[in-house]
Amino acid sequence: MNNIESIRTKLCGRGLDALLLLTEQNIRYASGFHISDGAVLITRRLAWMFTDSRYIEAARAHAEGVEVELFDAANPLTAHIKSALESSGCEKTGAEERGISYARWQELEKALDRQLCPAGEILSSLRESKQEYEVRAITEAQRIAESAFDEVLGLIRPGVKEREIAAELTYRMMLHGGEGNSFDPICVTGAKTSMPHGVPGDEQVRYGDFVTMDFGCLKNGYCSDMTRTVAVGKADREMEKVYDTVLRAQCAGIAAARAGVSGAEVHAAAARVIEDAGYGRYFGHGFGHSLGLDIHEQPSASPSNKKPLPAGAVISAEPGIYIPGIFGVRIEDMLYLTNEGSVNLTHAPKKLIVL
Repeated sequence: MNNIESIRTKLCGRGLDALLLLTEQNIRYASGFHISDGAVLITRRLAWMFTDSRYIEAARAHAEGVEVELFDAANPLTAHIKSALESSGCEKTGAEERGISYARWQELEKALDRQLCPAGEILSSLRESKQEYEVRAITEAQRIAESAFDEVLGLIRPGVKEREIAAELTYRMMLHGGEGNSFDPICVTGAKTSMPHGVPGDEQVRYGDFVTMDFGCLKNGYCSDMTRTVAVGKADREMEKVYDTVLRAQCAGIAAARAGVSGAEVHAAAARVIEDAGYGRYFGHGFGHSLGLDIHEQPSASPSNKKPLPAGAVISAEPGIYIPGIFGVRIEDMLYLTNEGSVNLTHAPKKLIVL
């Protein structure tokens, strides 16, 4: 599936003659094919993919809507881009400014002998609303992650190390058809659960601990993202209260989430529940972020986003409470936004699990 025509329409609307794409995710979004190095150039009439010998055969077989050209040391990437721009009579050329360094931007302008216009917003705006095939890939990735989660629950017991849990999740997602982690798994136990982005280490699960697992995998290049917090052996009253508060906050945010509502409003619905329960100072991040080809995309469901969320966005729903040095709880689902509300793409149970 390629998105050349959608990009071309945006190109014309911005008064650009061409758009240069350099990052892996945007190249894949445009052409439907993944390369780790190279570029896609889209003009008002033509489109090219420039790749090296590692991908040339597969690209010619599978990249859609583009003419595929090989670059090498004798005929470098910038020479191909410059030739295509000149042969097409392109003058005003846009490029994605995010994902590449300022030094590379300057090098490109020098090699192409032209000033580039920052135009990454074209891709970021298109990618905000997911198409059916994108939602299907995200959902498939989520089912794989849930299968791994179900199996790993049976392995968590006192004495198991955090890094062992992370390794098992990674292995089992791959075993069930994942293409790799969508991000490094966060698997922490005990007091480390108060760290939203804690790194798995050699700490061992103990009786009476919370264990937080934040993880996801890739399928057809698209990310899944889920978090579950479970208790081992028992959960005391404070643990149950905090868990219940986070769950109620998540449900409130989900109820508020729909197209046309601002990200700030969705966040506020969840934050009020946590604030009313007396834990407001322990919730320091936004309710959620968008995801797709990248694990973090736009728009966000955060206090800073005052804009209406678009129909078709896929956002995470992940409020949390983190009490430093004591414990933390986070519960995360993925929501597909519609004008009527949202569809929860996550099927894993959310009732507190005590192993």
